[in-house]
Parts: sequence; C-alpha cells; structure tokens
Amino acid sequence: MIQHFKSKQFIAFLIAGFISFTVNFCSRILYNESFSFSTSIFLAYITGMITAFILGKLFVFKQSGQTLVQSLIFFILVNCIGMLQTWLVSLLLVFYVLPALDIHQFSREIGHVMGLIFPVFTSYLGHKFWTFRENS
Repeated sequence: MIQHFKSKQFIAFLIAGFISFTVNFCSRILYNESFSFSTSIFLAYITGMITAFILGKLFVFKQSGQTLVQSLIFFILVNCIGMLQTWLVSLLLVFYVLPALDIHQFSREIGHVMGLIFPVFTSYLGHKFWTFRENS
C-alpha cells in the first residue's frame, strides 16, 4: 500500500491537490461573505472539485482507461466522501476543539485547512483505483 505514495504520480497528485486546495480555500473565504461557514465549505469544495478533476484528468492520471462519464461519476462519489470528511473535521475544530483550546483568531481558516488536509490519502487511493483506473 505504501508504495502508491512513493510515486511520481502521487507527487503530481499533491501538486494538483495544492492548486485545488488553494482554489477551495480562497473561494471559501469569498463564499463566506454571503453564506454561512458550513454552506461556504460545501460551495468551496465543489469549486475545488472542478479544479481537481480537470488537473487530475490532464496531469495526474493520464493513462486512465475510464470514459469521461465513468470518471466523472466515480470522481463525484470519491469526493462526496472527501467532502464529508472535510466538513466534519472543519466544523468539529471550529465549533468545539479550537474554542476549547481558547483559539479564536483565524479559527475558521485553521479549521478549514485541517479539514482540507484530512482526506488527501483516501482521495488519492479512491481516484487511483476507481475514478481514473487504468484498464488491466
């Protein structure tokens, strides 16, 4: 299992993920001007997902044997799991953990960053083996 994380493909996934992460994080701040923190996380995750799909298809999983429609369906399913992980971790940190630690400044940013980092490994494996699976 660990060998999957010691590959050029995983490094490319991390770079594409960092770009998607940046889009997600910055758009959440913008969405937060009009929506609640919880809603903003979902909207930002969708914005980041679109970025991640394009980068993943073009630069990370180039040898995919899946059709575009198959890739999109699996991508959405894998990212629903990642979105749930991000949302739960973010809300747990912002509304419970950080206040208990008396951390109030930048708590939404800290919680959101930690929430975004949480599903990196599960998302990579999901996309490698389902979304952009190579034909055997």
